[in-house]
Amino acid sequence: MLISELFHSLQGEGELAGVPSVFVRTSGCNLRCNWCDTPYASWNPEGKPRTIEQIVAAVQDHPLTRHVVLTGGEPMIAPEIRELATELKLLGYHITIETAATVAPGGIACDLASLSPKLLNSAPDDRLSLSWRRKHESLRWQPAVVREWVDAHDCQFKFVVTKPEDVDELEGMLATLDREIPRHRIHLMPEGVTRGTLRERAAWLPELCLRRGYRYAHRLHITLFGNKRGT
Repeated sequence: MLISELFHSLQGEGELAGVPSVFVRTSGCNLRCNWCDTPYASWNPEGKPRTIEQIVAAVQDHPLTRHVVLTGGEPMIAPEIRELATELKLLGYHITIETAATVAPGGIACDLASLSPKLLNSAPDDRLSLSWRRKHESLRWQPAVVREWVDAHDCQFKFVVTKPEDVDELEGMLATLDREIPRHRIHLMPEGVTRGTLRERAAWLPELCLRRGYRYAHRLHITLFGNKRGT
């Protein structure tokens, strides 16, 4: 399995923000989000091949940490991801899977599915070929796949927002699911990889969350460490 990075840090987003976790970042993605903050694992996949045994051993190097985050790129397209999740679950780890929800769970071991469907604001620009732009648009929202995740696992939703109109868009998307998604499990996350950008968007997003009952998703790792690998 091609692993972009494997590191020990604090979870920066979602329900478990602040929890010490081991992050296993797979390399490769089936989308091309314009604002992607991990292009080394998505746009230009890089990494080191590791066996399941090597990955598990690296996770066990942090004996006080019982949370593992499988992330990417898109971890659900990584070969052997299900086998890796099974091995970690057998060892008693809590497993979070961070996914764009374009690939069905297929029975994967998972304690928390962190679903991040992509809005129109993710559309790649002309840096990419027309074929990639079309592929991204056709894949970014898969309601049938999202339903499978919601039906199979405990889920949180994370949406990257850039403007208030994005919230109207995501509400329309969620309405097509025909599932009851508690609003406090829907995290609205400002797009940005600098403290300044996050502060700027925090001027309007928290108030919107208060009005509509959503959860504000502060990017803790950016505040603590900045936008760098291994955090």
